[in-house]
Amino acid sequence: MKRILVFLLFVLVLLPLAACSRGEPESGKLQIVASAFPEYDFVRAVAGDRATLTLLLRPGTEAHSYEPTPQDILALQGCDLFVYGGGESDVWAERMISAGDLSGLQTLAFMDHALLRAEETLDYMTVAEAEEEEDVYDEHVWTSPKNAMTIVEAIRDALCAIDPAGAEEYRENAEAELGKLAELDARLRALAAGAKRDLLVFGDRFPFLYLTREYGLRYAAAFPGCSGETDANPATVARLIDEVRAEGIPVVFKCDLSAGALAETIAEATGAKVLTLFSAHTVSRADFEAGETYLTLMERNLNALEEALN
Repeated sequence: MKRILVFLLFVLVLLPLAACSRGEPESGKLQIVASAFPEYDFVRAVAGDRATLTLLLRPGTEAHSYEPTPQDILALQGCDLFVYGGGESDVWAERMISAGDLSGLQTLAFMDHALLRAEETLDYMTVAEAEEEEDVYDEHVWTSPKNAMTIVEAIRDALCAIDPAGAEEYRENAEAELGKLAELDARLRALAAGAKRDLLVFGDRFPFLYLTREYGLRYAAAFPGCSGETDANPATVARLIDEVRAEGIPVVFKCDLSAGALAETIAEATGAKVLTLFSAHTVSRADFEAGETYLTLMERNLNALEEALN
């Protein structure tokens, strides 16, 4: 409650100060705010040089515990478009928008432009008591390239509406990105179709529901996709070890930015190898500064999946 009151105080104090126009600034570029890395990267690909992007979730920061700073609120008040996921991690944004605190702001939520799937909790997973009562859609929609393609189209259409003068450039950029995503989809589909096995094991959270369902893969994981849990109960660990042994699984996955302690425990007990699968919800500072994109991270995922499935 204290954190909510502090946040509301920020809103009440800062919103009147943020009287700058949402029109194009002196630079002539659109001002676009993205809540997390996937939003940032897809907008970057479509907008090109016609926009200045602000990324709210700093590289290396845990995506599920983000809270906006006063500077973030000011950035939102002065932007032409706010692009966000629309899931559990962006509840703060949904509340501000529905309350009228961002009145007039153009917004685009990824989950409004994707085929949604309810987050799954397998019977052996370690789940917090509060999470057992939740019934929500998995927010990691971009992990399916098919969803990513629909999202890119939505970004293209939004930018064309806001900035008609740049419509031709936006369409060209989107077409190029869509072509790369279609190629990625084809490669993943071929990999899954020709693989020796179809089970992926995660000693971690599981933010890859859309990826596995799209390509007909099974999974075993310690926690649901947005779980706040980090310590698995003994029954969960035993079940995952049994799965690896029973099916001869050569790879146990951990998520990006995860310490990977549980995955290492399972690997030590079974002789499997630990690899990282990138959800791209956020990225490390090193990867961000090195210019990693959704597509380059998915390329790394393809290599890891090839090893795990074959």
